[in-house]
Amino acid sequence: MLFGTIIFSAGAETLPAQLVQLVQDAATAQLQRDADAHGWLAPKFDVNVVHGSRPLAACAQAVTVQTTDARQPTRMRMLAVCPGADGWKYEFIVRALVSAEVVVTTQDIPAGKVFEADDLALERHDISGIGDSVNDVQAALGLRGRRSLRGGDVLRLGVLAQPEVVLRGQMVRIVARREQIEVSMSGEALDNGARDAIVRVRNASGTVIRARVKGAGLVEPADMPASTQSPG
Repeated sequence: MLFGTIIFSAGAETLPAQLVQLVQDAATAQLQRDADAHGWLAPKFDVNVVHGSRPLAACAQAVTVQTTDARQPTRMRMLAVCPGADGWKYEFIVRALVSAEVVVTTQDIPAGKVFEADDLALERHDISGIGDSVNDVQAALGLRGRRSLRGGDVLRLGVLAQPEVVLRGQMVRIVARREQIEVSMSGEALDNGARDAIVRVRNASGTVIRARVKGAGLVEPADMPASTQSPG
């Protein structure tokens, strides 16, 4: 979360009745900065300011409201500071609910299935405790889930993975390039792998090598310098 300091002026004096509203405004501004930073779509905030039993006092000057902890919208910490020799500091807890338009699954989706257009939709959802929600359906299409998902689940960045383009037991082409020279030979993939993943491949000579996945059925040796790569 992005922390900040906001200075509010309520005329010559800040009254106790005004202080809670100032804290609420500061918390809302903090949430809006977070929304802008994360690209949340059409965010809405329900902000509730909680203060303890200590009586609120007036301040003869403008009060400074600082965000001290905004990691969880449901428990933000805000510090109100009245400057001067007779000033004071007062900490508030702010409990906020945040909703936004996010990507959700439209049906149960097994782990590993590549997302298609019918699998996903935009829907308003409470994301107060979700820091990595996805807000772009198009960006998720063609990717897969690391685990199974239920219909209506909010799609999270941590669940997304590139699709596997090399499968265990599949015959692949091993390509080594040096300047304008390209050498290739066939091999058998011993692991599943997405693009840029490192997998084991048994080449035509029977040697098992480490290879980097470059595309569907295509790998290159991973343990040799690019200038001296050879197929095995």
